[in-house]
Amino acid sequence: MVSNDRSPAIISGVSSPYLRMARNIEIKARIHDIEAVTKRVAQFADQGPIESEQDDTFFRCKNGRLKLRSLSSTEGKLIFYQRQNQPGPKESFYLISPTSSPNSLREALTLAYGQAGRVRKVRTLFLVGRTRVHLDKVEGLGHFFELEVILEEGESPETGIEEAHLLMDKLGVDSSQLVECAYVDLLTQRF
Repeated sequence: MVSNDRSPAIISGVSSPYLRMARNIEIKARIHDIEAVTKRVAQFADQGPIESEQDDTFFRCKNGRLKLRSLSSTEGKLIFYQRQNQPGPKESFYLISPTSSPNSLREALTLAYGQAGRVRKVRTLFLVGRTRVHLDKVEGLGHFFELEVILEEGESPETGIEEAHLLMDKLGVDSSQLVECAYVDLLTQRF
């Protein structure tokens, strides 16, 4: 989901007033009982559950991460994002471009940049206010919980971090469960 926020992007550590990207605060945590967390989220979610199968192909990229999310043969999203790898809430800058040809786009980007990894998952999405709650069953990794608190233009990251912590507490997700890196990194570390 792209908000109307157009905060300055941080490309190679340099803020650019010409390239603007949306922002959110993200957390990722490993969970052992996805059904229990699903029931807790459903009790206070505004929308959901919405389930989708996602096939994310990551491409080599020096300035952040570039992934193609294929939802079907005729629906996908090219997503560029930047965020630090750290446990706990972190600010993420992102830009999403929809595509109706994910397979041919994957081929073109693979030829141009080379693949850096692939992640397949089943995602259950809930909306809690402005926060996207993801419950992911990731092939080869197990079950995870993600929060994305969408930030408004000019809003401080601290507000989103506070919301993320409140939701973690409400859902019984402990800081010891937090994961600092992306699924593709976790898959790469396994081999």
